[in-house]
Amino acid sequence: MAHGGLQALGLAMAVAGWAALVAALALPQWEVSSFAGDNIITAMVTMKGLWMSCVSTSTGQLQCKSYDSILALPGHLQATRALLVVSGVLGPLALGVAVGGMKCTRCGDDDPRKKASVASAGGALFILAGLLGLVASSWYGHRIVTDFYNPTVPVNYKFEFGTALFLGWAGAALALLGGSLLASSCCSRGGRGASARGYPRAKSPPQRPPSNREFV
Repeated sequence: MAHGGLQALGLAMAVAGWAALVAALALPQWEVSSFAGDNIITAMVTMKGLWMSCVSTSTGQLQCKSYDSILALPGHLQATRALLVVSGVLGPLALGVAVGGMKCTRCGDDDPRKKASVASAGGALFILAGLLGLVASSWYGHRIVTDFYNPTVPVNYKFEFGTALFLGWAGAALALLGGSLLASSCCSRGGRGASARGYPRAKSPPQRPPSNREFV
């Protein structure tokens, strides 16, 4: 029962992490305007995401504009897009594989070893999705830090971390941790798969050849 609970906990954390990565992919708050300077006008806040840029005014109005050209975008933005899209595609695949191999489901073969291998593969896919999200978020964050401390960048064009970037880091961490729990619990289960079937049959004592006394 404890093993099944560990599997369920790992699956729930991995799914939550994947959902956070998908939400970060869609949100436009990857970087927001920095107000570190003294002469910065705070009436307008510029936000940039992976698919669009938005401007929010002090009156509450929000105007967003999608990027017109894909090839004209910076390299780090295109790479972040690609990594998070692949991570989002891996999520449903990992979920289907992991559910099919969990102890509490009746999908596929009833062999504990085979189900443990299937669930472990699902956990590995979640780990891969988390790694892609972590690399994408860290790459984008590194670019923000580099531009912020670059003296050649004007103060009005400096940006800081946005909500979506923190959401990407959190989702990647949850996907990695959940996938690791799922994979490790299934691997430990797979090692005890033979003993779970029951006790081994006792060997029958060797039969003695019939003696002449038995026929008397």
